[in-house]
Amino acid sequence: MSNKKEISAAFPFESNFLDVSKSSIHYVDEGDKSAEHSFLLLHGNPTSSYLWRNIIPHLSPLGRVIAPDLIGMGKSGKPDIDYTFKDHIEYMDAFIDKMQLKNIIFVIQDWCSGIGFHYANRFRENVSGIVFLEAIVRSITWSDANLIERFIFKRFRHPKKGYKMIVKKHFFVNRFLPMMTGRKLTKEEMEHYRAPYLKEEHRKPLFVWPSQIAISGTPKFSTDIINAYNAYLPNSEVPKLMFHVKPGMIIKPKEAKQIKATWKNLTAIDLGKGKHYIQETHPHEIGQGIANWYIKTFNQSNK
Repeated sequence: MSNKKEISAAFPFESNFLDVSKSSIHYVDEGDKSAEHSFLLLHGNPTSSYLWRNIIPHLSPLGRVIAPDLIGMGKSGKPDIDYTFKDHIEYMDAFIDKMQLKNIIFVIQDWCSGIGFHYANRFRENVSGIVFLEAIVRSITWSDANLIERFIFKRFRHPKKGYKMIVKKHFFVNRFLPMMTGRKLTKEEMEHYRAPYLKEEHRKPLFVWPSQIAISGTPKFSTDIINAYNAYLPNSEVPKLMFHVKPGMIIKPKEAKQIKATWKNLTAIDLGKGKHYIQETHPHEIGQGIANWYIKTFNQSNK
């Protein structure tokens, strides 16, 4: 594996749309639809299925690969809802059910790790494996964050200051995303990420997400869900693959070490330097790493 392989800005995949709860979910659907396993690639805030564009080709020879956009994000519909964690869970549950996805292998990062882990805890018989990176594995306290992180996320969660930053100034896409990527995103890449949120009224999901993070027990809904799946996952025998980087933002080296020491049936891959949106820094290492793990874990040949 080499960092020298090109990171493409192109998104050469056909768009599909599924009617869900009086709105629509946009998704990419690649690979063999009759394959034994379905890779379900879920993005976080403020990204979209575009985040997985360089990883999808590594997985499509192995099975079905589905990468949806969360409701209100990417090319998905933008209904007049609150865009809470609960809303996103309900829409993704409905999407999975309507798509009739079976033997799911989740590939999850950021907020969608919470959605994927929660699904895996509730529908254990339908999840064959979990790949996670920069994922929400536990609820945290304010003391877990460094000074800069506390300042930024307290500002994000402020009803007025956060709204001004995220909705008015478009901070999440224009500043936070490039800052936490680990390389300079090209003009074409930034245009892809900005496209869903050109209008201020479409930035509501980006603003709501930070308020949903379970910090020091608030909000309770998120805290209860995260605590429940954190009680299940470490002892679960479901095959798990973790990618981690240094310094990281959510899974920092100390957290990665703890997970490696305590989680059952876990494979860990250290990608070296990275921040948060590591699909933009190490996409080919991630894609090939998943492929190698899948072939070894499920005794599949790469045809």
